[in-house]
Amino acid sequence: ANEGLVVSDGRSNVVPSLTLADIDDIYEIRSLIEPEALRQVARQAINPVVRAPIMEALEASVAAHKAGDNTAFMEAHERFRMAWLSLVPNSRLVRAAELYADHVHHLRALTLDKSKVRTVVLKGLKRIATALAAGDGETAASTMRDHLAEARHAYIAAVGLDRRPC
Repeated sequence: ANEGLVVSDGRSNVVPSLTLADIDDIYEIRSLIEPEALRQVARQAINPVVRAPIMEALEASVAAHKAGDNTAFMEAHERFRMAWLSLVPNSRLVRAAELYADHVHHLRALTLDKSKVRTVVLKGLKRIATALAAGDGETAASTMRDHLAEARHAYIAAVGLDRRPC
């Protein structure tokens, strides 16, 4: 509740509805934090052994997408995220990235169950993995910014905020 992930609804807690302004705020913060975190990871991820969990999660994402297994795709997507986050040397940066990602985590099912969205997500994950393999932190950061912009757009469309008056 202190982090805004749930609100009291009488006798229980519920996930709050997010406004377009909420989404803009969350993605603005994520776009400031996550590209920098990923840029820092690139120095280590050039090593194939270090990068292996990221690549394994990417391969699992591809396989789940091909199989049309939404649950497995979401799990692999989360493993990809956790694999690169585990390499970030700044633990406070990791906590900040996790906090703001958690605000939309429960709503990924609204977007990742669509094949078209999964295809876009995979394209972003592959570009991130390629940049990490090259040790190119600037491209990894830029790719993450693009990836987050696409995620924001897909979320807004999925919940219909693009059709509501502001």
